[in-house]
Amino acid sequence: MKNALPSFDSKQREFAAYIRDPEHNPVPEGIQKQRMAMYRELFFNNINGFLASNFPVLRTLLNDEQWFELAQDFFANHASQSPYFSEIPEEFLAFLEHERDNANDYPFMLELAHYEWVEMALAIAKEELVINNAKLTLQTRVQLSPLAWSLAYQYPVHKISPDFLPKTPPEQPTCLIVYRDTHDEVHFIEITPLTYRLLAMIEAQESMVVADCLQRMIQETQHPNPELMMAAGLQILAELAEKMIITLDYV
Repeated sequence: MKNALPSFDSKQREFAAYIRDPEHNPVPEGIQKQRMAMYRELFFNNINGFLASNFPVLRTLLNDEQWFELAQDFFANHASQSPYFSEIPEEFLAFLEHERDNANDYPFMLELAHYEWVEMALAIAKEELVINNAKLTLQTRVQLSPLAWSLAYQYPVHKISPDFLPKTPPEQPTCLIVYRDTHDEVHFIEITPLTYRLLAMIEAQESMVVADCLQRMIQETQHPNPELMMAAGLQILAELAEKMIITLDYV
């Protein structure tokens, strides 16, 4: 009795296994090694190039051998949930957070990659910028723009470079706002923890009346001069509204 021919699925799995990790998987039977090497190079180089272009700072921190090992680890071991190239960076973040296990990695690698991903994610976001149509007063209702994200990191990710590689996080977190303007350009601004908390309150409630928002902030901080705190909070919100990081509406 002749041996049964292998199924298409089994051949496909052999094909994919070799392309993902040729060091630990054999060339599928009946296919020339040179041809498989060509397929492997095409697939891997596409992923490798896409990662390098979306995480340029991280790429500069690693030599060629280190970068190849990282890209190969992702390519061989991460089971992507999306077929779209534009979502590869998000898949890479999931890999770094849940699967990557290398004691030699920089301690800030995940945060730096997230910081770099945010710029691309906002650049292609489909949400529309809402133009402010109200004057900022204590009775104005404010909400966070869908094209503005408030972020907090353990490490000062916006300063990391080949010349600045912190080994331990500073005492204070790094708080940032990333937003897209009317010209579809993405900007990053470093903010204080107080401004970050202010935006977090607004985001959590979806929208808030300014007076309620500032009163809550005063209660949380137990500031000895509520009037000064109220004035400072109004100034912060006015600057955020000018950049359309928050949007305004009448109550």
